[in-house]
Amino acid sequence: MHVQEWLETVPAVAVYALVGVVIGLESLGIPLPGEIILVSSALLASQNGQIDPVVLGASATAGAIIGDSIGYAIGRKGGRPLLAWLGGKFPKHFSEGHIATAERSFEKWGMWAVFFGRFVALLRIFAGPLAGVLRMPYWKFAIANVLGGILWAGGTTAVIYYVGIVAESWLKRFSWLGLVAAVLVGLTSMLVIKRRAKKAQPVIAGE
Repeated sequence: MHVQEWLETVPAVAVYALVGVVIGLESLGIPLPGEIILVSSALLASQNGQIDPVVLGASATAGAIIGDSIGYAIGRKGGRPLLAWLGGKFPKHFSEGHIATAERSFEKWGMWAVFFGRFVALLRIFAGPLAGVLRMPYWKFAIANVLGGILWAGGTTAVIYYVGIVAESWLKRFSWLGLVAAVLVGLTSMLVIKRRAKKAQPVIAGE
């Protein structure tokens, strides 16, 4: 079953909770499809009046910020042994190559890696735990975490929601245009056939 179709079968409160929990766990460092769930839920909100996009965006933002904060605390306490353990559990996401790439990003960009990491699937999983492992000052992490969480989660919800509304409105107009076009084509065809029939009548009469 498609994600959006499945979300349609659960209450709005469950959707808010699911979005917050999945994004929170992903931000904490567990590879889950947080972005897919958020986009699907925002599209559903544009088509379903029972889901409030503001509450949805707030749930996603809270999950992102809280999850990243917990990930930071775990990474700071666990250190590099934690990364080694994650590499054993999730080799596809926490391979040595991926960790090295993330570390280079943090060394080069610092707190901006946490901020912009929200918009990159790989860094979104790494940002919290790796910031803790590398012992980034918490105040820098907190600022980047909060601003990045608001912009990514809230912004994604808003953009997808309004795109969904515009798309649905356009499709409705398109259906009316399609109907009008079909009627016009039908009338034109009838007129052409009648004209050809009238032109053919004298020929038949002369025979």
